[in-house]
Amino acid sequence: MAIKIEKPTIIKAAGNKKKIIEEYFGLVNSAQGQISVAVMHSPSGWAEPGQKPDFDEYAVVLKGMLQVKTRDGVVDVRAGEAIMVSRHEWVQYGTPGPEGAEYVAICLPAFSPATVHRDT
Repeated sequence: MAIKIEKPTIIKAAGNKKKIIEEYFGLVNSAQGQISVAVMHSPSGWAEPGQKPDFDEYAVVLKGMLQVKTRDGVVDVRAGEAIMVSRHEWVQYGTPGPEGAEYVAICLPAFSPATVHRDT
């Protein structure tokens, strides 16, 4: 059965600046727990707390640059590039560049505030 999504749901984002998350598939917009697909619009200088989530996260950067910090180092992911971070790995996302970033995030299983395990 095909499922058409007419429009995304805007989700409140964590972090030091206002970020827009448009969820197309996931727990909020389509009541699906197996996957979440969202388009992220992050301003310049945005950063969120570190986290150790119970899901794998895939990100494809469409515009700008997404900075991904892990225990192994820092990776700058630019437009046209992608990154995958494994579940249970500590990670911190940010967009320090002058244009921020626009990217698609896919989480398996779906993102949930209860399973992201942000630093306190």
